[in-house]
Amino acid sequence: MDSNPFRLIRNLRRSREIVTVLMNYGFDDLVDQLGLRRYLRWGRRLMFWKRTEPEIKLTRAKRIRLALESLGVTFIKFGQVVSTRPDLVPRDVIRELSKLQERVPSFPGEIAMAIVERELEAPISELFAEFDPQPLAAGSLGQVHRARHQDGTPLVVKIKRPDIDRVIEQDLSLMYELATMIERHFPDAEVFDPTGLVNQFSRTIHRELQFSREARSTDEFCRLFQDDATLYVPKIYREMTQGDVITMEFIDGYKIDDDRELKNLPISAHEVAANGARIFMKMTFEFGIFHADPHPGNFRVMPDGSLCLLDYGMIGILEEERRDMLVDLFLNVARKDTAKLVEVVLKIGKAKRTVDHQLLRADLRDFIGNYYGVPMDEISVGKMLTDFINILAIHRIRCPVDIMLLIRALITLEGIATRIAPELNIAQEMEPYIYKLSSERYHPKAIVSRIWSETCSLSKVMHELPEQIGRTLGKLSEDELKVHLEHKGFDHLTTEMDRSGNRLAIGMVMSSLILASAITISLDSNLIFVSIPIFMMSSLLGIWLIYGVFRSGRL
Repeated sequence: MDSNPFRLIRNLRRSREIVTVLMNYGFDDLVDQLGLRRYLRWGRRLMFWKRTEPEIKLTRAKRIRLALESLGVTFIKFGQVVSTRPDLVPRDVIRELSKLQERVPSFPGEIAMAIVERELEAPISELFAEFDPQPLAAGSLGQVHRARHQDGTPLVVKIKRPDIDRVIEQDLSLMYELATMIERHFPDAEVFDPTGLVNQFSRTIHRELQFSREARSTDEFCRLFQDDATLYVPKIYREMTQGDVITMEFIDGYKIDDDRELKNLPISAHEVAANGARIFMKMTFEFGIFHADPHPGNFRVMPDGSLCLLDYGMIGILEEERRDMLVDLFLNVARKDTAKLVEVVLKIGKAKRTVDHQLLRADLRDFIGNYYGVPMDEISVGKMLTDFINILAIHRIRCPVDIMLLIRALITLEGIATRIAPELNIAQEMEPYIYKLSSERYHPKAIVSRIWSETCSLSKVMHELPEQIGRTLGKLSEDELKVHLEHKGFDHLTTEMDRSGNRLAIGMVMSSLILASAITISLDSNLIFVSIPIFMMSSLLGIWLIYGVFRSGRL
């Protein structure tokens, strides 16, 4: 997505709303430095001329959360995604963003039924034996309704909100432009990667908007766990799933944090928690695909004690290379190998500035010291991973999105497990998978496979090398070889020079007009009716120029 300075003007009404909310929550310094005050209506500009503090003295983190909640669905979702990036965002902000709540009203049942009939191309009466027009629950992207299949099976129908795609695309466009402006006006903000965060959010929200993708993910988990009785995956009714509608069986289980109901199960709460941890480790380390949003609301405990996971809209993919990196991370901590751990960290993350290797080694040595020799049943995976992310944040090493999703999911899972079975330790459930993957890596078949793969890659490079050399020499001989140089911050310098040039030109024109009108008045009083309007217009232009200079804060 390219930067477009006209986005803010094209979506003027929404731009005004955003600027007003930012100023209401005490971010007028940011508004001024980004030059956004111009998007306020004239009356509001006068009202907000003096910098104001929020009525209640709130922390910066809390004001960020309240501002996002005031801006609506897209910005709330953005805050939720940002809360998964403790490697980029300060911890106090992360804590506040984790409290973000979606307060969205349901839309009328008649509209929901019309969407179902439009997408499935049939009347409701033909599609379902029953359909409840009153929503069972409402979310930011859609809402769910109870229904009954023609064969009597209870169903839930998830329906996308009308016009939600247009609203999200408009907000994404504005968010990207704001992120670009922040990077341009605040060079230090580059370490937080504003445009990268918006791009990550854009990918995430677009995936959640694709109900067909959620249906495919649900079917995939159903296939992977078809022989595992401890996980129940809801059935998707493909003939009633299309576009903005997804239909699945209704799950009438117990909430995982309902202590009273869990006592009625045929297995203990400890076994339920252990099964949940084992299922998640199997997803991650065996299949390389995991449920990225395992909060308590997405769990149901079936009457036989098996677990059911709901809402497969947010899925994480962990490639084999990334899995190996995670295995190396845990193994090098266990072996107290600081040098290898430094290599793993620099492989996992991408540094945004030159890394001080000595300081990184010292921090990782302290990190290992906190966990080396500690029995597995005493290690908190959540605390260990949080400490690891803090080290990445200190050294400005950016962690890949999929690993951050996994870390967040593991921390959430440990919190749930500790809640229902305090004696359970996630590290013990993870240990067999770590050592299994480690031993498989050195299996003769795996070694031969790696050698063959690397040989094929090398062969391909050698095959293409003569052609590449010939192409380069050809361009060199024909004077067509070009070297692309990028000077960071040069665009900002060009913009400032253009602005200064424009002000200088306006000042010269204004001075000339004032001087000409003054001379004309003094020489010929008959031309006073022409000269005075020119004089007044020039004076107003001068006042406007002075106002602009003072407002920019650069004299």
